[in-house]
Amino acid sequence: MKKVEIKPNTLLYPVPALLVSSGTKDGRTNIMTAGWTGTVCTNPPMTYVSIRPSRVSYDMIKESGEFVLNLNTEKLAAAADQCGVISAKDCPDKWALTGLTKGKANHLEYAPIIMESPLNIECKLKQIICLGSHDMFLGEVVGIDVSEEYMGENGFVHLENAGLVAFSKAKTDKDIPVGSYVKLGETIGRYGFTAKEDIRTH
Repeated sequence: MKKVEIKPNTLLYPVPALLVSSGTKDGRTNIMTAGWTGTVCTNPPMTYVSIRPSRVSYDMIKESGEFVLNLNTEKLAAAADQCGVISAKDCPDKWALTGLTKGKANHLEYAPIIMESPLNIECKLKQIICLGSHDMFLGEVVGIDVSEEYMGENGFVHLENAGLVAFSKAKTDKDIPVGSYVKLGETIGRYGFTAKEDIRTH
């Protein structure tokens, strides 16, 4: 297969389109949309979100030392888009703008969870790594809040029917425009499906 070289960039496809909620000691809260996020470590459980210093959420998270990653769904896509294109500098109350419901986190004092999100990841800030256009906020996961409808009897979280979405920065052959929210598709295999024995039980 022939390859064509293009200039270096962050062209991962797809990336999450999470809603990041934060708060301050004086009671202000905000929601921003972020794609530069992911898993860092299993034990202790750690994640990150990279944010431009010009964003309102940047200073809020830096001050409080807390943030929440809220999974995005097809039903929340419009709200996520609004939180991504409208700055808190112009709209201080994105909760009223989007109609999203602010909830109390179990392990955080200032950052709220988004009740409409199927899963909320509560994080305590461990380190800020200055990188360039964005700084990485490294967080330890201190709590997970799951909507009851996605909890199975076996204790596993079942998000396959939540309508999760991701973000595509690239233009594809299917005429998806640059910068699109895409719904995650059907399952094509489970972890370990190529093994002769079920390694998931090990």
